[in-house]
Amino acid sequence: MNKLTNKNIVLGVCGSIAAYKSADLIRRLTELGANIRVVMTQSANEFITPLTLQTLSQNPVHQHLLDCDSESNMSHIELARWADIILIAPCSANFIAKLAHGAADDLLSTVCLATRSPIIIVPAMNNAMWENPATQENIHTLEKREVIRFGPAAGNQACGETGLGRMQEPVQIINNLNEMFQAKLLHGQHILITAGPTQEDIDPVRYISNRSSGKMGFAIAKAAVEAGSKVTLICGPVQRSTPRHVDRIDVRTAEQMNTAVSNFVTQADIFISTAAVADYRPQVTQSEKIKKTSEDLKLELVRNPDILLNVANAANPPFTVGFAAETNNVKENALTKLKLKSLDMIAANQVGNEKGGFDSDENALAVFWPGGEILLPMATKEKIARELIAIVAERFQVSRFSETNPIIKNR
Repeated sequence: MNKLTNKNIVLGVCGSIAAYKSADLIRRLTELGANIRVVMTQSANEFITPLTLQTLSQNPVHQHLLDCDSESNMSHIELARWADIILIAPCSANFIAKLAHGAADDLLSTVCLATRSPIIIVPAMNNAMWENPATQENIHTLEKREVIRFGPAAGNQACGETGLGRMQEPVQIINNLNEMFQAKLLHGQHILITAGPTQEDIDPVRYISNRSSGKMGFAIAKAAVEAGSKVTLICGPVQRSTPRHVDRIDVRTAEQMNTAVSNFVTQADIFISTAAVADYRPQVTQSEKIKKTSEDLKLELVRNPDILLNVANAANPPFTVGFAAETNNVKENALTKLKLKSLDMIAANQVGNEKGGFDSDENALAVFWPGGEILLPMATKEKIARELIAIVAERFQVSRFSETNPIIKNR
């Protein structure tokens, strides 16, 4: 499915022999209905002419930071605001270094620094340059800042060597863009998401918690923004960067999360509960550290509030999506939870295996709703999140239609 129609794309072109692929990429993107503004670095002019890219994009090519003619029409700030995405293809090792260190000494680097839109790099360089520790450290820095990377691909290179470093082909870049973008199916909707673990204090130095990393919840928050939603993310104690355009509220205990959810849920159209909330907490939190004075230690635990149950059974609940992390009988346990808590949907995954679940960058989900189910096979959590948001959007629209149509609702 083409999701690039009417997307505003600033295409950055750096100095690389792979710049010839940019021409084909522009042609394909414009055929799909995307609006392209090209920004070339000075070294890119050595490999391909601005006239070629101007002809294909049907728009003037921007090259100079202090170009009076360009500034009068679309300055670096205007370009940064206009763009739905900044796509840099090819992206050289030099520009990766500039981006990692926040340089702003030419038009392209300044646009990147000024934008609030996603930035995507498509590396193209010699395999030794790609493997160099300096380049890898810069890539790691950009990944922490949520700069998206396509590639590089492996194969024969212009220098005669073989290995990682080739720029992805235009067809693959477009496929990746289509996977990344969600149609604005949830435009104007407010989504409330919980993520991460909770910590339940035993004494001033110990607590009960779990292995939840928050990665899935943060990926869902990012995908929900891409789908056009206003997103509020309530998260337990995790060290993760907040996705762009997401309102974040940090909590630590289950009771704190319950209070935060109660404060915001009446404003939400959709509630997605990915947090691994502790079911129990110590009945008494000791004011001083418990000393090791005996062979046994007994803790009396009491139930924490069931946040998901309370939201789903409120007087006017949002569309409610639960998560079930199971070690066995995944489908059976998920369906039981779906029914007992009166959920609109539940996403279940198996944890405790070698791949997927807690701490992993990948996941697989089985998604259930009354009368339907779908399996999302193992993939990156970012991809799984986009697929899940698409399903949530579809089921949310169905639920809204049934609520306003008595014939459908009473069936």
